[in-house]
Amino acid sequence: MKGTMTTPILPPKILLIENDPAAADKIRAALAAAGSGLFEVEWVRQLSEGLERLSKRGIDAVLLELSLPDSHGIETFDKLFIAAPDVPILVLGNGNEALAKEAVGRGAQDYLLASHLDSYSLPRALRNAIERKTVEDALYVEKERAVVTLNSIGDAVLCTDISGNITYLNLVAETMTGWQREEAIGKPLAEVFRIIDGPTRKTARDPMEMAVEQNRTVGLTVNCVLIRRDGFESAIEDSAAPIHDRGGRVTGAVIVFHDVSAARAMSSQMTHSAQHDPVTNLPNRLLLSDRITQAIALARRQNRPIAVIFLDLDRFKYINDSLGHAVGDKLLQSVSRRLLANVRGADTVSRLGGDEFVILLSEITCPEDATTSAKRILLSLSAPHSIGGEQDLQHIDGSIGISVYPEDGEDAEMLIKNADTAMYHAKENGRNNFQFFKAEMNLKAVERQSLEGGLRRALGRGEFLLHYQPKVNLDTGEITGVEALIRWQQPDRGLVFPAQFVPIAEDCGLIIQIGRWVLREACTQARAWQSAGLPPVPIAVNVSAVEFRDKGFVEGVRTILLETGLEARYLELEVTEGVLMEDAESTASVLQELKTMGVQLAVDDFGTGYSSLSYLQQFPIDVLKIDQSFVHRITGDPDDSSIVSAIIHMGKSLKHLVIAEGIETQEQRAYLQTQRCTEGQGYLFSRPLAAAQFAHLLQMGLTETVVH
Repeated sequence: MKGTMTTPILPPKILLIENDPAAADKIRAALAAAGSGLFEVEWVRQLSEGLERLSKRGIDAVLLELSLPDSHGIETFDKLFIAAPDVPILVLGNGNEALAKEAVGRGAQDYLLASHLDSYSLPRALRNAIERKTVEDALYVEKERAVVTLNSIGDAVLCTDISGNITYLNLVAETMTGWQREEAIGKPLAEVFRIIDGPTRKTARDPMEMAVEQNRTVGLTVNCVLIRRDGFESAIEDSAAPIHDRGGRVTGAVIVFHDVSAARAMSSQMTHSAQHDPVTNLPNRLLLSDRITQAIALARRQNRPIAVIFLDLDRFKYINDSLGHAVGDKLLQSVSRRLLANVRGADTVSRLGGDEFVILLSEITCPEDATTSAKRILLSLSAPHSIGGEQDLQHIDGSIGISVYPEDGEDAEMLIKNADTAMYHAKENGRNNFQFFKAEMNLKAVERQSLEGGLRRALGRGEFLLHYQPKVNLDTGEITGVEALIRWQQPDRGLVFPAQFVPIAEDCGLIIQIGRWVLREACTQARAWQSAGLPPVPIAVNVSAVEFRDKGFVEGVRTILLETGLEARYLELEVTEGVLMEDAESTASVLQELKTMGVQLAVDDFGTGYSSLSYLQQFPIDVLKIDQSFVHRITGDPDDSSIVSAIIHMGKSLKHLVIAEGIETQEQRAYLQTQRCTEGQGYLFSRPLAAAQFAHLLQMGLTETVVH
């Protein structure tokens, strides 16, 4: 079995620079007597020879005589030290101890008198010098490693002695305090490391004192701010810890800190964003609820009321749909500025979303104060809003509901809910007014919830049905088409008309399912009439905004036509102006797909929106339907008559078929005929009928008598 190979330990090499052979022999003899192989000695007599040998490296220590043939005195040491600063030098103080001491002061490891050049003292001095140098080198490496590490980390590091004076700064600490290390060392901590409490601006407690006093690591003061030498401020975080010697005694402290200004700014921004509306920068529902909760707590202690105003902008959707969201956002911002200008600093104006704002009046003395605020708000809203661009001036009104603590609720949620309920009553009372909450208003809210619950079950129970109203040529009386109108046969309420449940279906997300059912049922019925040999006429189906924007809408139409077997030319889809004007580019794309499919397209309730001639020219529209609100007044209001006339002539200029809705009298029909309106529908000709009744009407034709 082979033994383990070991590297032999070489003896230290000693360079002896001594001109006197006798003295040299004495030194070599003393080292040899210390033990065989403990030292390897190389002897030279002149400084130049010593410098040459040192240049070749490998020397562990030097024994130097200062008086040599080529150099004398302290200069001898200086020259040697410059040439080999890393090699320990022991000066031989033969007869001149003062000169030897001077050499030690200049960097020599030690000096040896002639009396100490024996076999014990000399080897011991050399070993100590070599070991001391080895330890110094190791410490230097460790120190350099520590310095490089401390200068490489992202945190600032600052050290003090037990008196609180600076002993060290790393590069990051230099940058953050504005002090160079050389300048800072010895300075009091408070002069270099100036920290204050951010909110109060008072001087923060010295972290070094806390660490030393408590003899443990301590955190810096919360919201601590460091003031740099030039006055620049930065938020900082971290800790201070005591420094101990080998005996466990505290000798100073180290403070580690880093700049958190960006993090705090980001945190502050995130908190702000989480609590504020991005369009108006007003508090959102989250922050509003907190403010109301605080206001309630204070009002309860002071035994006084607070009020919550719920504002909904009237017909804002028309502006948003027709002029775009950019204009809508600018209008919302204008509204928010006016609201802020009409409340006190202690009040809170918030935006819940869409066109809904809530104002907390936290310092009212009686409910009548809320009346004054509501009137002031409505008056301020009524003035034109300047928003720049082509649509510079916009007009908007609002409907307001008011709830009062404690009568109308004792928490934020209930006060907002009841103010919202009162706002809906303001809308029902003609808009642009305010209503205080009353307990009986909840009955309608409960009824709405009941309708929503019933709607969710209606499709599965087969409670929906369609009625059909004919479209008629105004000159010949011939039936030219039919519009499918949904009805809800509600078990407890009887026949419910769409105005009562379609808005609820849109709000709760059921309108797409209901719309698909209507489209399929209408197409199935139209195909059945054709199969029965009845004259084929186009069937019109109303499409809500939610359906039209649904990604699967076009494909759904295609699938239903394919599955029911109805030719696309017999299907007419009716959309309102508002639907058309919302995202015109996307609208044009959807309409073009439907047109390519062969479907007829109609603009329903025309005249109530804000569509322009240029947009109508872009869209592949076939039919314009004049809203019945204009038709009802054409014989009594010259302005409405002019509007109807203008719509008819515009439609004809664009080669669109024009249909008037809601014709109820012969006078209305006669006026429309004089304006060359082609078709119409309304109770003058027939009310909406069940499928079998309409089939009979289609087979027999219309008479001059209204079908009841």
